[in-house]
Amino acid sequence: MLTRVDRRTVIAGGAALVLPAPAVLAKVGAGADPFTLGVASGSPTPTGVVLWTRLAPQPLAPDGLGGLAGAVAVDWEMAADEGFRRVVRRGRVRAVPAFGHAVHVEVEGLRPGRPYWYRFIALGHRSAAGRTRTAPAPGALVERLRIAVASCSDWELGWFSAYRHMAEEAPDLTFFLGDYIYEFSYPSDRAANLVRRHEQKEDAVSLAGYRRRYALYRTDPDLQALHAAAPCLATWDDHEVQNDYANRWSEDLDVSEASFLQRRAAAYRAFYEHMPLRRSALPRGPDAQIYGHWSYGDLADILVLDGRQYRTPQPCPTAKTRRGHVATCPDLTDPSRTMLGRTQEDWLYHRFRKGQGRWTLVAQDLLVASLEQAAPDGSLGHYTDGWDGYQANRDRMLGALAASGAKNPVFFAGDIHSYWATDLKADFGDPRSQTVASEFVGTGITQDPPPAKAFAEVQAHNPHVRYFDRTTNGYIVADVTATRMETRFRAISDRRDPAATVTTLAKFGVEDGRPGVQTA
Repeated sequence: MLTRVDRRTVIAGGAALVLPAPAVLAKVGAGADPFTLGVASGSPTPTGVVLWTRLAPQPLAPDGLGGLAGAVAVDWEMAADEGFRRVVRRGRVRAVPAFGHAVHVEVEGLRPGRPYWYRFIALGHRSAAGRTRTAPAPGALVERLRIAVASCSDWELGWFSAYRHMAEEAPDLTFFLGDYIYEFSYPSDRAANLVRRHEQKEDAVSLAGYRRRYALYRTDPDLQALHAAAPCLATWDDHEVQNDYANRWSEDLDVSEASFLQRRAAAYRAFYEHMPLRRSALPRGPDAQIYGHWSYGDLADILVLDGRQYRTPQPCPTAKTRRGHVATCPDLTDPSRTMLGRTQEDWLYHRFRKGQGRWTLVAQDLLVASLEQAAPDGSLGHYTDGWDGYQANRDRMLGALAASGAKNPVFFAGDIHSYWATDLKADFGDPRSQTVASEFVGTGITQDPPPAKAFAEVQAHNPHVRYFDRTTNGYIVADVTATRMETRFRAISDRRDPAATVTTLAKFGVEDGRPGVQTA
């Protein structure tokens, strides 16, 4: 049952401020700023967008409720100008304990293809303002779309200076492609090599634990700056729940499915509470649909996939773990196995056929291209936790894409903590086979690179790999026009430096009507 909020309204600076009963602030005092986690927007359509904040005057409170004890009224405003002189929409919602005092406002009735500014007011405080943008109208002529792409941001391994530089790129849209948080903390024997520690040293396994982990990451000013700069679309990879989990199976063989689904339910709930997602993504127990389709005028169809929730277990398991490893076994090509699940597969292939944009952009978590790579013993095999562990599903996906007539398909991914530019082939065993799509994979915002030995001869064994680099951290920026996509791999100077600079490590082009990566 929600705590009733007795309140009086006062007018300050032209805005209605809602002052709750003292019980609401019993833990932190009436003067505490509730907007410590910033603001965000996402899921833009031609007429609307989702606005987000979470009230947390004490963001790392042990119970995960951010220092609040009851429901709080929150006012919001959206304006057509940065100074909020032309407010076009406003309203009031309640932030309740059941959702960790997170706020999701689905604003409708907006004009297509234009910027808006928004802010929240609660507990006598006003949030920082965020800038968002609606999508262009269906079929509208669009000259350019700029996308920034991020993945793999581990708080303990570095500062989030890459996020600050992403905001400075002034993207129209940001893709978060997984490992937005890390659920584990490094052991004490590695503490000397860490830049900053998680506040909770144990793994996040409960709803309170996941809420606190997200809250910690959300206190970072560079991450707040990126979210305030542009709307986003987000999917998850594994560390939003547990390393290398698959559907209802933990990587640990001794964890029951029932127990793991309880953990997954808590993790998915916390993900929803901290992302600007629509009500359609609201978890129902351990299930949540986050895959979906967005359009950007006549320029692009954007498809966001979920590569974790519906998959069959990884192939070639060992006697000790389901964790991904480099292996060879018949299960790698078993047609009954799926990465996406049959329902999502069918939806994806339907969207391929129905696409109207000049570009088909697929945002998902994992490198799609086949990689023959070295195991620790020197033998060659394929990594079982990625698309190489689900080769029949990949073949179905690329076959459906080729048959659909979808225009200019380009895949974006993260996860592997390194930069990749690849040609996606109809048959990866034949370098002369048809190139179906292009692929760009971003390195980690802060994460460690993959082992050098595994990829020492990666291009020799995999001629469809056009570029690979494991030496730096950073992000991707892609500029899309009617005739060309230009993709830049942006590298920061040092993840351990909060004032790190940024440079362009490499640049690539994809031409309209010509699948495959070209060096720019």
